[in-house]
Amino acid sequence: MKEIFGGIPKIEYEGPTGKNPLAFHFYDADRVIMGKKMSEHLPFAMAWWHNLCANGTDMFGRGVADKSFGKAEGTMEHAKAKVDAGFEFMEKLQIKYFCFHDVDLVPEADDIKVTEARLDEISDYILSRMKGTDIKCLWGTANMFSNPRFCNGAGSTNSADVFSFAAAQVKKALDITVKLGGRGYVFWGGREGYETLLNTDVKFEQENIARLMKMAVAYGRKIGFKGDFYIEPKPKEPMKHQYDFDAATAIGFLKAHGLDKDFKLNIEANHATLAGHTFEHELRISAINGMLGSIDANQGDMLLGWDTDEFPCNVYSATMCMYEVLKNGGLTGGFNFDAKTRRPSYTHEDMFKAYILGMDTFALGLINAAKLIEDGRIDEIVRQKYSSFDSRLGKSILSGEATLESLAEHAEKLGKPELPGSGRQEELQHIVNDILFGRS
Repeated sequence: MKEIFGGIPKIEYEGPTGKNPLAFHFYDADRVIMGKKMSEHLPFAMAWWHNLCANGTDMFGRGVADKSFGKAEGTMEHAKAKVDAGFEFMEKLQIKYFCFHDVDLVPEADDIKVTEARLDEISDYILSRMKGTDIKCLWGTANMFSNPRFCNGAGSTNSADVFSFAAAQVKKALDITVKLGGRGYVFWGGREGYETLLNTDVKFEQENIARLMKMAVAYGRKIGFKGDFYIEPKPKEPMKHQYDFDAATAIGFLKAHGLDKDFKLNIEANHATLAGHTFEHELRISAINGMLGSIDANQGDMLLGWDTDEFPCNVYSATMCMYEVLKNGGLTGGFNFDAKTRRPSYTHEDMFKAYILGMDTFALGLINAAKLIEDGRIDEIVRQKYSSFDSRLGKSILSGEATLESLAEHAEKLGKPELPGSGRQEELQHIVNDILFGRS
């Protein structure tokens, strides 16, 4: 088969002193960190939609990147060319997983039966390309936000017909995910929200979203899907008020509707910052609730209030992310680069350099996070902060033995408590900088 990305070699690890832009400087797949290979800690995935579909179109101008891969766009020949391009891309970058929306794979027809037939054809072709490789499907999802029928949402729509179309798309996307051996299935509520309460029954809409998700779980388990379902929290854009605003909101929704046994969260860095949180905050909230499943690895521009989906280059943020992931014992999913090159970075070579940037950034984050954990000072300072609960009084509180009366009696005997122990924030921040930047 003729190369699509001719002239671009397989990307190899050349070490931190190298200056080759088409080589890894920090991502060393076989390097063992905390008992596991780097490739096991970092199961990277290619986002079909951005990498193979997005051409740089924005609200102010036409696309600049050629993603035709030598075929007429909007045809099944083009859909197959994207498959060929994707597999060549992943093989050259040592990426083992991909993620997809249904309409990333094929052009959507006016008749859903035609779209489904196209999905059957393309998934057969993807399976044929997977043979003889170690590339797998990380997760699939259905695009229930682009088509005009979803202007009022999918699960949250006011139309029973549109709800039925959403159900049909989820059913087929699950079929394809299972067919391709996907480890997860994602609900990204792109338009599951509202613009004004004046025309919205919030309770009705949220209950209907839950109904659609319950149907998906029932059908998925019926056809043999054993992986996790995911919600991907997002606070805004395109709807003013999104129902899956952040991790805490999504977890509360899942628990309220009895979905928490089948669902985890797919956390995106850019969505976290749009919600007014840090990336690591959303990861920690998910982890302590047993719901940290997968990650969309990207970053946003803090000066812009929308989802810019940039390739991650912030090593500090990646370090804090990997600290949470390591503390969680890893992920059931992986690291999907839901990121796109900037509009002026329109060449095929730019695509490779962007992934190299992202993979090296998270490799550095992993290396640094392991150092933080192995150093032990952060854990010890946190332990000391709460050490008063190791006392007899503290243990009585934690065990449930203490009552309001007994604690009030203790407080009256004290008369006045001492200030709680210092949080030592500046010391902790210095430790992080010391480990990240002050040592070889």
